[in-house]
Amino acid sequence: MSRYLFAGGGTAGHVNPLLAVADRLSERDPASEVIVLGTAEGLEARLVPMRGYELETIPRLPFPRRINGAAVQFPARFWRAVDQTTRILRDRQIEAVLGVGGYAAAPAYIAARRARVPIIVHEQNARPGLANRLAAVLTRHVGVTFPNTRLPHGRVVGMPLRREIETLDRRHARAEALAAFGLDADRPVLLVTGGSSGARSINQTVQRSAATILGAGWQILHIVGPKSDTPDSSLDGYHVLRYCDRMDLAYAAADFTVSRAGAGMVCELTAVGMPAVLIPYPVGNGEQRHNAHDVVQAGGAILLADAAFTPDWVTFDLVSLLSDPARVADMAVRAASVGHRDGADRMTDLVLDAVRDRAQRLTPEDA
Repeated sequence: MSRYLFAGGGTAGHVNPLLAVADRLSERDPASEVIVLGTAEGLEARLVPMRGYELETIPRLPFPRRINGAAVQFPARFWRAVDQTTRILRDRQIEAVLGVGGYAAAPAYIAARRARVPIIVHEQNARPGLANRLAAVLTRHVGVTFPNTRLPHGRVVGMPLRREIETLDRRHARAEALAAFGLDADRPVLLVTGGSSGARSINQTVQRSAATILGAGWQILHIVGPKSDTPDSSLDGYHVLRYCDRMDLAYAAADFTVSRAGAGMVCELTAVGMPAVLIPYPVGNGEQRHNAHDVVQAGGAILLADAAFTPDWVTFDLVSLLSDPARVADMAVRAASVGHRDGADRMTDLVLDAVRDRAQRLTPEDA
């Protein structure tokens, strides 16, 4: 039986592709075992056991950005996490480590190097994170989502998507989706989401503009995030959810989306052919703007700065767009033109290639 350690997490953008590859690997080799390394604080603590995989946890260790007490303690705590992960690799006889970024990835990469276990990397974002930049120089098995991602040994594999997204037929699933969310079959649906954690600025603008959108003949399915203070609405046609475990049904119900531009969201939207307004997260290294590049260039989405997404913009720009069915339909076709649904298969191939390469290098004495 082959055992693999999949490391990473924190947000749905890291956890969902990790689980998609785990599922595909298990489908191809039912005798294999996937163990996930994450933190107790990340979304993986809920999603991984829910999917049926074992979760091993290490401390959440953000890389220090300034000199303070946490920075002084960081090296010792990091190496303890590496030691803990190394023991897992040896005790569980792990054959390969796949990292997707997030707090657990860096200790897993260093431990794998120390234990001489093959490393495989998947980078979701157009601009790679620090842990994956480190790992890409340690292995030739590097998968990237976007063609414009610059990583050593990077091979474009796309985003590993959940099976329910890969196989989604929006038209066929629409009736079930509308019923699941209590939506009106005679009115188009605007899906609004800020990602797994929500987005306060998007939530506030949509809440203030809801009557205008509804007045244009649309209804709203608004996923506000589990910690949002956005209240439920009494407006007919404005549906507020804290979290959605069935995004496939949300996409099937929707005709247009307003969202952040996280890599997972961008790739899911293009895979299902969903036109969108993409509003990059305004803090950080600007990765979300780069994630949106291909679909915006293709004409399948509009890129809008967070500060520009105001009730006035909704009234004069978004409502005008939503009132033009031909334009919405054209954007849907253009979004689908850059979408891919085979990222999980391609990434699974990369994992299996790494294991085969190692087996071919080993002499009988090594084995």
